[in-house]
Amino acid sequence: MFAAIARWIGIAAMFAGAVALVLLLGGFFWFVGQIATEEIQLDRKADGIVVLTGAAARIPDAIELLAAERGKRLLISGVHPGTSSREIARVTPLYAKYFKCCIDLDRSALNTFGNAVEARRWAHAHNFNSLIVVTSNWHMPRAMVELRHQLPDVTLIPYPVISEHMKNESWWTNADTVRLLTAEYLKYLFALMRFRLDPDTAV
Repeated sequence: MFAAIARWIGIAAMFAGAVALVLLLGGFFWFVGQIATEEIQLDRKADGIVVLTGAAARIPDAIELLAAERGKRLLISGVHPGTSSREIARVTPLYAKYFKCCIDLDRSALNTFGNAVEARRWAHAHNFNSLIVVTSNWHMPRAMVELRHQLPDVTLIPYPVISEHMKNESWWTNADTVRLLTAEYLKYLFALMRFRLDPDTAV
């Protein structure tokens, strides 16, 4: 009798594991399907613009949005403590003047959660009710989860910067891209679980 019960428990555990694996894989493909693969043209403005540092193209794209008057101010979040505004300005010399009037640097954020916390502080300090969010396309889903949690009453407009790998080839043909997306998917799930377990997570 005990052997039969143990066998049924084992079968149930295997079935539950198989279901969990199918759900995890299905969620991964859903997640990848949410990632933009083409550049977008914004047809609206916002009070401010927030760019999360990381890939090289993010900051120039955000500064171009500011120059196009898509927002009043720009926050560059996650700047290395040793990096000056002058060094960043060299990346976009045509728009260097904006560093004197309309660009703020956040050097305290160390990760996406920190980016969201600093964006909240910055948006509240300037009484902004809408933000354009600039980050890499593969990073956008998690960034939006973190930002929406910190800024539930602020309208967030995603502006994904397309990764060169995902722009020029199918993601499943490149092992590095597959690893990147898998890691990002797991971080995305962790962020969702963190907010479910501790919905008041904030600084």
